[in-house]
Order: sequence, then structure tokens, then C-alpha cells
Amino acid sequence: MDEFGISPWWRRSVLIVVVVCFAVLAWLAQRTYRDAPPIPRIAVSPSGEVVYTEEDVAAGQEIFLKHGLMENGTIWGHGAYIGPDFSALYLHQLALDAQASIVGRHGELTYAALQPVQRDRIDSDVRRLLKQNRYDPQSGTLKLSEVEVASFQKQLEMWGDYFKDPRTNGGLPRNYITDPSQIRRLVAFFAWAAWVSVSDRPGTNNSYTNNFPYDSVAGNEPTSGAILWSALSLIMLLGATAAILFLFGRFDFLGWRRTGDHVHPSMLAGATPSQRATVKFFVVVSLMFLAQVLVGGGVEHYRADPNSFYGIDLSWLFPSQLLRTWHLQLAILWVATAFVAGGLFLAPSLGGTEPPNQATWVNIAFWALVLVASGSLIGEWFGIHGMMGQYWMWFGNQGWEYLDLGRAWQMMLAAGLILWLWLVWRGIRPALSDPESGELSSLFLVSAVTIPVFYLPAFFYRVDTNYAVVDLWRFWIIHLWVEGFLELFVTVAVALVFYQLKVVKRATAVRVIYLDALLYLGSGIIGTGHHWYFTGQRELTMALGALFSAMEVVPLTLLTLDAWDFVQLTRGQCGICGQTIDVPHKWTFYYLMAVGFWNFVGAGVFGFLINLPIVSYFEVGTLLTPNHGHAAFMGVFGMLAIALMVFVYRQVLSDEVWTGVEKYVRVSFWGLNIGLALMLAANLFPGGVLQLLDVLHNGYWHARSALFRDETLMRIIEWARMPGDLVFIFAGAVPIVIAGVKTYLALWSENAPDAALRTARV
Repeated sequence: MDEFGISPWWRRSVLIVVVVCFAVLAWLAQRTYRDAPPIPRIAVSPSGEVVYTEEDVAAGQEIFLKHGLMENGTIWGHGAYIGPDFSALYLHQLALDAQASIVGRHGELTYAALQPVQRDRIDSDVRRLLKQNRYDPQSGTLKLSEVEVASFQKQLEMWGDYFKDPRTNGGLPRNYITDPSQIRRLVAFFAWAAWVSVSDRPGTNNSYTNNFPYDSVAGNEPTSGAILWSALSLIMLLGATAAILFLFGRFDFLGWRRTGDHVHPSMLAGATPSQRATVKFFVVVSLMFLAQVLVGGGVEHYRADPNSFYGIDLSWLFPSQLLRTWHLQLAILWVATAFVAGGLFLAPSLGGTEPPNQATWVNIAFWALVLVASGSLIGEWFGIHGMMGQYWMWFGNQGWEYLDLGRAWQMMLAAGLILWLWLVWRGIRPALSDPESGELSSLFLVSAVTIPVFYLPAFFYRVDTNYAVVDLWRFWIIHLWVEGFLELFVTVAVALVFYQLKVVKRATAVRVIYLDALLYLGSGIIGTGHHWYFTGQRELTMALGALFSAMEVVPLTLLTLDAWDFVQLTRGQCGICGQTIDVPHKWTFYYLMAVGFWNFVGAGVFGFLINLPIVSYFEVGTLLTPNHGHAAFMGVFGMLAIALMVFVYRQVLSDEVWTGVEKYVRVSFWGLNIGLALMLAANLFPGGVLQLLDVLHNGYWHARSALFRDETLMRIIEWARMPGDLVFIFAGAVPIVIAGVKTYLALWSENAPDAALRTARV
């Protein structure tokens, strides 16, 4: 134990867990390159005629990305949910064509007219035909059957028709892709993705995607591994839960609050110029948040009525894939900006002094953010509308879901994160050598370093990289960067806030950080593999991903204990003196309570619901995915971001001015939580359950098609989303914008000085 009661094994344990887990993840990454589904040099007909080439597949993938089609539909279940799963729909049409061809060869008229025994024979022939892998790795040649060649030619017309009408394609611009050569290359990409989905991987009885998507006609059914590893992951979850609950029962020093602590929260010292300069970051955060939920409402309208917006065709100006691109991009931007601004605010208070010209540098960072955010969003509009020419990938949209912004904007964002890290270091540098706060400061700095470092995988691929390899690195960003290290950074930030507010002692704050790091990273690093069950990796990835991601539920469950601690801190009495605890940052605590609730519900319950391989096999890409995503992202990261925002607003305002702002914060808290609950209860969860049932009854292709979306009950459920959206927007997002604007204006007013530094100005 050190002088503060912290065992060195906390630090050693975190280091061991991180090193071992990343060694395993790096090994899986190396295997991904080796095991990625091959792209044939040429695909030929039985007569030797070239049907499509490797260059056609790569060009088709480029067309797919350039036109933002991953924000319309999906490949192997990953992408947007307005359009179809392109690989599943191509595969099902191929299976039907094979079925009709084989029926015809047997002299029958239709499949429906056959007797059950005859149907079984036809089904067996279809599966044998599609499952047979005729790829020669030595020559790079894929030998297609006559049926596959005929289906390819037939689907050229089918997919050409798909891009003509917004009513059938989910709101793409009318006649979006008409060039026959582009259609042919795009269909070649779909054909390759479908071949990967159904053809057996050499040496196994499963396809390259572990038999995803589910399609009984094509012979794609769950693998035995999906069942086995689902069962074993449940055992892993129960064992890990029992172990953690035992530890929490055995050691009373785990968690936020300890019996006997003298708890009397107070305000931080007066705000410095650089801290006050961060307020405009949060104003922009609230504006981006409002824009994000507005375009999100537009995306949902395309699901309810893809033909028009109350009689007006907006697809020519704001097509559905553009709105969804903006919806996801803005979500990441506003949450990440709030975390960045929170780090800039906390750094000087931790360091105890304001570095020279820190406010100037903070302002430079602000305008750099504005440039990247506005430039990337405008570039995505031009890119999707085909106005960027050969520079679409650099300044327009790269087309990868969640990472749509152009490569040049990505580079600027990475440079901005490095600038931010330098500013944080400048702020906390004096505290790094302080015996009391040195360890907390070091943990804060280390967690900040992970933010730019783990954004680097965004540069590890190009538009022509094998799709399976891209999904490897894409989820390093989505899962590790966002769900892992951004959350770890905020955990450290919250611990720092609590320590500085005198809510917890130093030892408690440090233990909470180490414990969360062990639980989140110990399960989450290798648990990233649950995104790769069906993206072209082997069953080993499924096994490791299932076992470790099941344990991610454990720390999420423990967050309910954190939420209860927050409730006690805002309503209880001091355990030493018995006085009522007065919390000046009450609404910050309320938002943190919401984080605990939604982390358990959204990430824990809804996340685990779809996490088992056998469930994910049928569910991935249905509405149960955004059901989890909305509850977890907004409920956790969104509420954390707003908690930081409210903390800063309260810190820089006097009591008198805060009273006028607080009422908007209060309304926003209830509006956001009630609106989010209504979205889930009235739309996403029931719609996802119905869609999952349709997958089981009719196949994945059908549940993802317009045939399912146009069913009467689904139309009703889509329109049932409106009340929740309206509450979320007008009672949640709008009030928090008003609170931000009022705070910013107050700082510029001579009549609203800072509570402590009454002469400081922005």
C-alpha cells in the first residue's frame, strides 16, 4: 500500500490486462488479413467467358461507398436499415433462380406445384449448388455455374430498377445510378458479397460469413458454433457476475461512496479565462445535438414514408443516406466535442494554474473544430450528390458507416486531437509531480492520450480494401475508441470532478478508475469480436468475442450501484456530522444517475439481448440494433456529455444567473429521458421484435426488404415514433440549446460575472 492506501497491484493488474488483451486482439487482426474472404481475379462462366473481375468488384465497392449506400442498406448485416441488405437480397434472388432452373430441368412447372418429397430433393440440389466452393486459389479463378451467370445477368436489371424510385429504395434520389457500367460493377460487388455469404470456406462446412445471412432456400442456417458459444458465454456471464458481486460484498471500499466519509460537495475555485472559453464549445455541442436529432427525425420519416415529406419530394436535395450520414456524424461530433471541452475545462483546475496563452490556444482549437465539423458536413452533401469528382473520398464522404467524413477532414480531426492533448498536458503539468493529486493527474493524462492514439485505425484502410478487413478496423473505432477509451476518459473525468468537489476522497477516486479500467477493458477489448461474428472471420473470433463480450454486462450492472450512490449523495446526510448534503451541481448528478440507468438498460439489457451469436445471427441489422444503439449511445455517452456541459454551466455562473438557466436544464433532463423511453417503447423495441420474428419466418432478406417495411403494422409502428421524437426534440434538445445560449450571453454581460472571479471575461 502507498501512503494513500492504494495497492500497487491495482496498477499492475490494469497493465497486465491491457497488454494481454491487446496481444489477443492484435493476433485476431493478423488472422483477419490471412482469413479474409478472397476476391477472385476473375469469375468465369462454364464456357470460360469472364463474367466479372477483381477490378469490377473493387470498382463496385467504390461506387457503393461513393454514393453513400452503406447509409441506405447493409452488407453482411452492417450499415443502415432503410434499404435492404444488398448481399442477402442478391443471395435470395440467386437461390430462387437456382430453384426455378432445377425445377425446370425436372420437367415441372413451378416449385409450389411439387409434392413435399420433390421439394426436399430440389432444396437439396439448390443448397449443394450454392454451397460448393469452385474457387481456385492458385489461379484466382472462380468458376460460376450456368445458374449463377444467368442470375447475374438478370439482377443487372433488378438493381438498375432499384435506384430509380425513392418509394422502393428508401429515399435515394430519383434515378440515382443509371450508368449501365456502374450498375454492372455494383452488381459484381453484390455478387461477390453473396458468394462469400453462401459458399463454404475450404476445410469447413460453413460459409466465409459463418452462414450469415439466414436463408433456408439458399441453405444458410445457424452453425453449431453459434449455438455452442452462445451457451458458454452465458456461463461466462454468470461466473463473472458472481465473482464481482462477491468482491463488492467482501470489500466495502469498492464503489463511489464509503461509509464514514465526510461528504460536503462544494464549487470549484473560480473559472480561469481558458475555462470560460470552453463555454462556446458547449454551445456548439448543443447546436450540433439539435441538428442531429432533427435530421434523425428526417431519417425516421423516410422509414415511415420514403416517397415524400408530407407531399414534398426531398430526396433530390436531402436524400435518406445523406440524412443518416449527418445523423451519425453529428452524434459522434457533438459527444466527442463535449468530452474534449470537458477535458480542457478540468485541466487548469487540476493543475492549479492557468498556463500562458491557454485561452488563446483554446480559441484556436475551437475554430479548428468548427472548420472540421462544418467542412465535413458540407463535403458529405457535395460528395453524395456527385459534385466532388475524383476528390470525393478526400473532401466528400468516404462512405463507411460512422466514419463517413472525407479523409482530409479525418486528418484535420486527428491533428486537432493532438492539439487538444497538448493543451490538456499544459493544464495538468504542475499537478503531475504533486504527491496528493499526481496519480489522478497521470491517469487523466494517460486516458487523454488514448483518444488520438486509438483514432489512428481510421487510416488503416482505403476504399478498395477487402470489406472484411475494413470492418476489422471500423469496429476498432466504433467499439474501442468510442465505447472503450472515450468512456474510460469520461470515467476519469467524473472521478476528478468528484474528487475536486470533495464528494469522494482521493483513494476512492483512484480505485474507481482502476476498477472500471479492469472491468471495461478486460471484457471490452477482446469483446470487440462480437461485431465480427459474420463479417468474414473464422469461428475462433466468434468464440472469443462471445465469451468476453458477455462479461461486458457485469460493469454495466454495477453502474446501477453507482446511480444509487448518486441518489444518496444528492438526498442524504453526511455520515460524520449529520448535516444535510447540499449539492451545488445537483443536475450534473441527475444526468449521471440517468447514465447509470441507461447503461444498464441500453448497453446491459438491450445490448446483451442481441449479443449472443445465435441471437445476433437472426437479429443483426434489424431494429433491435438501433434500439440498443439509441439507448446506449444517447443514454450513456449523450447523458455523460450533457452532464459535463451542465457542470461547466453551473461552475461559471453566479447563483442568481444559474437560477434562470437551471429551469431549462431541468426541462431538458426530463424531456430527453422521457422522449428516449418513448422512442424505444413505441417504435424501436416492438418494431425490432416483429422484424426478428419475420427473419425467423421468412428469412433475413425479407425482413430487411420493402415488403416487410410496407406491412400495415410496421407502418403504424414507424409513425408511433413521432410522439417520442417530438418530446425529445422540443422538450429535450431545444431547452438545452437555450440553456447554452443564455450561459454564453451571461458571460458577455457586465451584470453576470463569474461567481468567484468577478472581473474575468470570455
